[in-house]
Amino acid sequence: MLREKLKEYNIILASKSPRRQQFFKDLDIDFTIQLKEVEEIYPPELKGTAITDFLADLKSKAFSNLSEKDLLITSDTIVWLEDKALGKPKDEADAFAMLRALSGKKHEVITSISIKSSHFQKIVNDTTVVSFKELSDDEINYYIKNYQPFDKAGAYGIQEWIGFIAIENLEGSYFNVVGLPIQKLYIELMNL
Repeated sequence: MLREKLKEYNIILASKSPRRQQFFKDLDIDFTIQLKEVEEIYPPELKGTAITDFLADLKSKAFSNLSEKDLLITSDTIVWLEDKALGKPKDEADAFAMLRALSGKKHEVITSISIKSSHFQKIVNDTTVVSFKELSDDEINYYIKNYQPFDKAGAYGIQEWIGFIAIENLEGSYFNVVGLPIQKLYIELMNL
């Protein structure tokens, strides 16, 4: 269905995330992966969705020569806790500090998606509220050692062990927490 709708486009996914790549495969659309290095720096006054909107757009700007048929998808995800953005951890100590901060609290997972062609751009975002149980230091250390969550915002993957044992409640899209609000993306692509 979506494949038919998008047959006129060359879909470009600009993401090295294996989870986002799998989502695109599971949507049954033809796409290519193109990566460009972008320094993910945003103005310090930005908050919440403004950060992810800015970064999704920044990533799209690295592709300056889109052809008439190209449709570029870029995205960015952050964990938003107590008025602060948590990105990907730098190392084990950073991952531990993030998970310790999330323990016993609610946080938001925010993802923005940029859909861009040579003649239009649309940026949409989605927010999911996640509640964590209190985590012991042993649980945090076990997760970091066995799952190496260094490519994940907030130092965790909901689809991994930590998600099974830590998440008490979820308000919003599960898939957004995995890395892409896939239903929202599907709706936007169907409405092109």
